[in-house]
Amino acid sequence: MWDKNKKKLQSRFSKIFQESAGRSLRFLFIFLFWIVVWQIAYLIIDRDIVFSSPAQVAGRLIELISIDEFWASTVGSLARIGLGFLAGLAAGVLLAILSVANRWFAALFKPLLSMIRATPVSSFIILALIWMSSVRVVIFIVFLMVMPIIWANLVEGIRKTDRQLLEMARLFKMNRWRRIRLIYLPSISPFLISAVSTSLGLGWKAGIAAEVLSTPDLSLGKSLYESKIYLETQDLFAYTAVIIILSMVLEKLIVKSLYMLQNLISHQGRLYRHNSRHLLSRLSLRKRL
Repeated sequence: MWDKNKKKLQSRFSKIFQESAGRSLRFLFIFLFWIVVWQIAYLIIDRDIVFSSPAQVAGRLIELISIDEFWASTVGSLARIGLGFLAGLAAGVLLAILSVANRWFAALFKPLLSMIRATPVSSFIILALIWMSSVRVVIFIVFLMVMPIIWANLVEGIRKTDRQLLEMARLFKMNRWRRIRLIYLPSISPFLISAVSTSLGLGWKAGIAAEVLSTPDLSLGKSLYESKIYLETQDLFAYTAVIIILSMVLEKLIVKSLYMLQNLISHQGRLYRHNSRHLLSRLSLRKRL
């Protein structure tokens, strides 16, 4: 028995290792392919002031890592964009709940949602520069980009919640917190993850664009702008690479954390749905008898 289990475990670990190795090799091949394409483009253009090579950018990135101001700019950008994202997330959740609870509220605020989606980001940034300080501009722009996406997705998720389960909860006088935890959260979690994934990338890009135009102190956007002004192409490429890497890492970490949370919530929701449906079938059977 022990030998059988041992063999099963070994085969499982071997399969996981092979899949992981396959993914790593595929990623390495894709990465090297685009590095080669980049190097060929550099050799064709052959003008350092216009285009930098991978080696030059990598060297500049290593130099930047040892500079305190670079880390301060990175932390500053993360803090501003993160604050705007959290504010947009909180406002989107609140507006979604109010929109579902009250039709008049939804009707009144729907044109605002459409207007925010239709207006170019640059117009909001220019207007915000008139109204507020450069630091607040970044937070405000990220808030505006995130809030409508969260709002629209959560409204859809709440409206698609299983009505039979809600009826069962009312029948057994389930308190509001248990109703939210066992019914609403499992229902809206896929919509929330989709909204967070979309709004995170959009908010990050909009936040950096706002920093480029508003140039707040200690920000990646300001460093990017100064690189362009002084024709420091290596710095421009290096800061762009940092912005891309940070965006990918943040999205991966946050979305992965949300998926883990969703699995926990969904497990509790599945148990409740199974028990509720079993009970409903028993009740309907009793009525027939």
